[in-house]
Amino acid sequence: MLNVGKIEEGFVLDHIKAGKSLSIYHHLQLDKLDCTVAIIKNAKSSKMGKKDILKVECDIDMLNLDVLAFIDHNITVNVIKDGEIVSKKELTLPKEIRNIIRCKNPRCITSIEQGLPHIFVLTDEQKEIYRCKYCEEKYTEPL
Repeated sequence: MLNVGKIEEGFVLDHIKAGKSLSIYHHLQLDKLDCTVAIIKNAKSSKMGKKDILKVECDIDMLNLDVLAFIDHNITVNVIKDGEIVSKKELTLPKEIRNIIRCKNPRCITSIEQGLPHIFVLTDEQKEIYRCKYCEEKYTEPL
C-alpha cells in the first residue's frame, strides 16, 4: 500500500491519463516553484484502468487552468484548504492560449518577429482544433 501524506493547502490533479503527469508538471512550471509536489504514476483506477495523480502543496492561484485544460480538459482539479477538499473545478477548453505551444509554419510572422506571443485560437470545439491566430496553421502535435 502506497501512502502519500495529505496536503494542507493546494490542489490535487486527478484522472490524468497514465504517463502524462510529467508533461503536466513541466507545462505548469512546477519545477520553478518552491512547493511540495507528489507525482503518482500508473495508479489503479476503476474508471480509467490506470491514471496519474499530481498533489501540489502551494497557493491555488499558482495553477494555470488554461494550460491544464489545453493538455486534458477531463482532469479533475480538487482544491484543498485545511487538509480538506473545498471545491472541484471543471475544466473547459480555453478559447485562446498564449505561449503554450509554438507555430510550426516557417512563413508565420511569429517565426520572423521573435517578440510576438504565440497565440492559438480554438476553432473547432468538438474536434479540439486550435489554429494560429496569425497564419491559421492548425496545431497537430499532442503535448
